[in-house]
Amino acid sequence: MPDDAPLHIAFLLFPDVTQLDLTGPAQILSRLGNARLDLVAKTPDPVRTDAQFSLTPTATFADLPRTDILCVPGGFGTVAAMEDEATLAWVRQVAAEAQWVTSVCTGSLILAAAGLLTGYRAACHWASREQLGWFGAVPVAERVVFDRNRVTGGGVTAGIDFALALTAAIRGEAHAKLVQLSLEYDPAPPYDSGSPARAEPETLARYHAMVDEFAPGRAEKVRAIAERVAERGAGG
Repeated sequence: MPDDAPLHIAFLLFPDVTQLDLTGPAQILSRLGNARLDLVAKTPDPVRTDAQFSLTPTATFADLPRTDILCVPGGFGTVAAMEDEATLAWVRQVAAEAQWVTSVCTGSLILAAAGLLTGYRAACHWASREQLGWFGAVPVAERVVFDRNRVTGGGVTAGIDFALALTAAIRGEAHAKLVQLSLEYDPAPPYDSGSPARAEPETLARYHAMVDEFAPGRAEKVRAIAERVAERGAGG
């Protein structure tokens, strides 16, 4: 496409989304140039995030039947979104015509539940990555994964890297570097604890305890969804 071709970007918005999965990439992709961005939800009502504030949709599923770029964030609300047929139906609908079908963190599980990652390499949050395989996707332990027109980012902050990589793919590396500079994206974390490979054992234990508290039985629920998806597929 021409470097300055107009683009429409749609982010799925659902209750208990991790807001940084959405707002990090949105900040970067809003600087693609000649681009319009929408936050799309089932209804126009404000949607609570897992950061205890709400985001206001700019469009509903009914308002927006197509887009150029679909981006699906993750969060503690992922399982409920995977179980909501209206959400999955909209994701499938817009993905059918989108130039890019993308996700951040556990948003890739929503794409997988919609049948959009079968046979595709994909990233996810490290704690849920292997669950992609239950849906026929190929889990990849990388921060950003491109496979044809599917682009998936790892956990939460990987959404920034994902959006810069997608910007480069669409507008060129020079434009992506300009966006990075304009946002002073020059990470220097105070602790080397951003990966389970480097985190201290007690930190890992506290993380798993937190997940058990706020999303009890999440893995079992995802597996059950995957089994239902497989049964429907087998049934033709």
